[in-house]
Amino acid sequence: VSKKTMIDLEAPTANEVLEQLRACCQALDDKKASEIKVLCLKNCSSITEYFVIATGNSEPNLRALSREVVHRLSDMEVETTHTNPNNGTGWAVVDAYDIIVHVFTKEVRQFYNLEGLWRDAEILDVSSWITPEVAYAGV
Repeated sequence: VSKKTMIDLEAPTANEVLEQLRACCQALDDKKASEIKVLCLKNCSSITEYFVIATGNSEPNLRALSREVVHRLSDMEVETTHTNPNNGTGWAVVDAYDIIVHVFTKEVRQFYNLEGLWRDAEILDVSSWITPEVAYAGV
């Protein structure tokens, strides 16, 4: 079975995308990311359906977080592209087409404020997917 790509005729179902979101959030949680948030962009953007946004505590942690997300998605046969290995920028990106995962250091996350830029997006409740104290309480 080959990995799903943009050229596949059959797009993932809504349930498959939710399972991918859950896997991303759990991967981030397992590697100690904080302030995990999922924005639903279906009604706001044509580039992707969801952003997963999380905070890491250091550059090496950002690399470990993004690697773990890629690994979990690969296990689900989801291809990722445009993976930013985080070259000291404080921001790592994993693009899985329907889901784009952004992992920031705290300062860089505050500076770019994706949550504010996409304030019209619906915020999904991920509390059942992750450790309760990791869920982002801010809106």
